[in-house]
Amino acid sequence: MPSLRALLSRRLRALRAMAMGSGSMGSMGSMGSGSMGSKREPVLSPSSMNAAIRRVQYAVRGPIVTRALELEQELRQGVPKPFKEVIKANIGDAHAMGQKPITFLRQVSALCLFPPLLSDPSFPEDAKARARRLLAACAGQSVGSYSASPGLDVVRADVAQFLQRRDGIPADPNHIFLSSGASEAIVTMLKLLVWGSGRSRTGVLVPLPQYPLYSAALAELEAERLSYSLAEDRAWALDLPELRRALKEGRGHCCPRVLCVINPGNPTGQVQSRECIEEVIKFAYEERLFLMADEVYQDNIYGEGCEFHAFRKVLAQMGPPYSDTVELASFHSLSKGFMGECGFRGGFMEVRNLHPEVLQELSKLVSVRLCPPVPGQILMGALLNPPEPGEPSHQQYQEEKAAVLRALAERARLTEQLLNKIPGIRCNPVQGAMYAFPSIQLPPRACAAAQAAGQPPDLFFCLRLLEGTGICLVPGSGFGQREGTFHFRMTILPPTEKLQLLLEKLGNFYTNFVKEYS
Repeated sequence: MPSLRALLSRRLRALRAMAMGSGSMGSMGSMGSGSMGSKREPVLSPSSMNAAIRRVQYAVRGPIVTRALELEQELRQGVPKPFKEVIKANIGDAHAMGQKPITFLRQVSALCLFPPLLSDPSFPEDAKARARRLLAACAGQSVGSYSASPGLDVVRADVAQFLQRRDGIPADPNHIFLSSGASEAIVTMLKLLVWGSGRSRTGVLVPLPQYPLYSAALAELEAERLSYSLAEDRAWALDLPELRRALKEGRGHCCPRVLCVINPGNPTGQVQSRECIEEVIKFAYEERLFLMADEVYQDNIYGEGCEFHAFRKVLAQMGPPYSDTVELASFHSLSKGFMGECGFRGGFMEVRNLHPEVLQELSKLVSVRLCPPVPGQILMGALLNPPEPGEPSHQQYQEEKAAVLRALAERARLTEQLLNKIPGIRCNPVQGAMYAFPSIQLPPRACAAAQAAGQPPDLFFCLRLLEGTGICLVPGSGFGQREGTFHFRMTILPPTEKLQLLLEKLGNFYTNFVKEYS
């Protein structure tokens, strides 16, 4: 028989084993292969994470941008390259491209962030008046305090007044929600709209090409994305028969409930006519679709004969049954326009014809994030309550605004002209927004090389371009494009001299690339 010492030793080992397994054989069984020495599997792993997140793609900050950042680091370390700098033409970040902030907007922000400056005589009185008004609306007169979840009441009132000035149509501040940029508001509205499963799952009509926020958000929400192609041969016009085709096909496997329109277009730069907007509203009414109007580039209009028409204005002017029936959410942002204040993350959404109970649910949903960033709200208040004629900042404000928009219009024309001089590249007029989306011909051998590398052909080209010239563009495949066509998106934001150099280097590289693969 075993000795008492042996029995005690065996019992002690058993107790230790139970303690390591959290006191249960089930816990021990969860450890790797069951061996006491094997490594415990993480709770969150590639196989156990939310599968919808794995389907999310966001091209404007995708692998090309990752490589661009690596190249910048290599340049700083002295690694030899065939270029001296990386030019990031992949994203509409105005200030990163050298655009100067609008003085009045930054003055009001500075005064609100550091109120002792209110006694500084170098700040104009109209900026101080705006700052005092905004600070008075903040709890404790500090932008470091929470605001109400939909945003500061005084700024929502400013948004309502701005919309009425712009459109001649009244706006209710209670139907306005401030947000952390337009992107957050768009995703919030999609959360309200997406539900069901199988053939009852919400389908969302989005343009092709589209801004990848939409495809990413719909992938995360597991909604059905229904793409309607814009007509490239007609300067990216929205085509009603194509909308009907996408809707009909979508109804075969889901329940289309939402129609998204981006005007002016991103990445395509088109500006929709009033007649087109009326047709879209009628289509939404007839097909019982919720309208989402992404209008963040409304200040950026360059095309001859082009004019921005707000969906809310056209809807109201169409009268019943459209004006009191069609549900609409429209979005605006600080990030674009002439201000380009991307980092402040300020935006707003206005909703029309929303069911009262749904409006309450929307209010509840935005309360989950507590409130949008208050500095962004402050800047939105300054933007929408600009200096009036006769106030000390008025002339400078108008001159700075006009200079930014004039420079953008010049770059829009320059981009179109120089791209169209490159054989094999065709660029539609950049009527609005901040981007060109030219088509590009790629030789069959280049397409074969891309396939061998496991990459879409336009991604293959853009990566080669980055490595050879330091120019960072986004391939059209990241936005969606018709089968068999290739594109890239580039911003028109670089200063004119740098933009001209960028386009010349792009043309030379493309010509040599075609020769290499011909």
